[in-house]
Amino acid sequence: MRFLRSILVFLWMALSVIPVGTLLLLFSLLVDDRKLWWWFAQPWLKAAVAAARFIGGVGVRVQGLEHLPAIDAKQRVILCPKHQSTWETFFFPSMMPHPLAYVFKRELLFIPFFGWSLARLKMVHIDRRARGEAWNKVARLGAELMDRGKWVIMFPEGTRTERGKKGDYKTGASRLALATGACIVPIAVASGRCWPRRTFSFIPGVIDVSIGPPITANEGESAPDLMARVEQWIEAEMRRIDPDAYRHELDAVPQDKDFIEHY
Repeated sequence: MRFLRSILVFLWMALSVIPVGTLLLLFSLLVDDRKLWWWFAQPWLKAAVAAARFIGGVGVRVQGLEHLPAIDAKQRVILCPKHQSTWETFFFPSMMPHPLAYVFKRELLFIPFFGWSLARLKMVHIDRRARGEAWNKVARLGAELMDRGKWVIMFPEGTRTERGKKGDYKTGASRLALATGACIVPIAVASGRCWPRRTFSFIPGVIDVSIGPPITANEGESAPDLMARVEQWIEAEMRRIDPDAYRHELDAVPQDKDFIEHY
């Protein structure tokens, strides 16, 4: 039954993206990308998250919304979430008060309707093989898009990580923050609990999301040091919102038998 419910959600996504994507592409000839976002992209993403909830049984509990910058603030913002599944790529655009601009690999542009729509929404697609050119594009477009009212979103681990594990935190987001004066909003996401990576089956339950206070660079701080602070907050928060996923860390710590018996 769980697998059938999951298939129904993915089937709805695959079928509904065709008419929505077609309308988005047609209207992109007439209106700017911000209207496309509010009229088509965000409503479809909200519907996808709702389908996962009501059909797949995947709920969400969000903490820390008060840490998001004010809607009318002029602050440049970079969101840095933990990345465990595809779920968060749908959820964050569906609930943020600003349009988001993902930094993503350009191969996604070739996905029919979905990728074509991404291209019209003015995000940052890069060729990972051309590292120097890719960074220049991120820095240039990132600043331009943030000045147009968008928030940039970058997964610092780069790819989805297994629940309870930690990927290699890259410095792309911290380099962009230093280059543009943006703040970084760290976000812990326990999505692997309900949608494990590389699977097409939901596990009914609740995904916890915790949004942290914005982190700004200290004077003279390096990109690795800034990202280390982002990593520290996310990883510590992950152990708070999803402690069961990190039981193995406790098991690996040698126990003092006399201490345990005494207390």
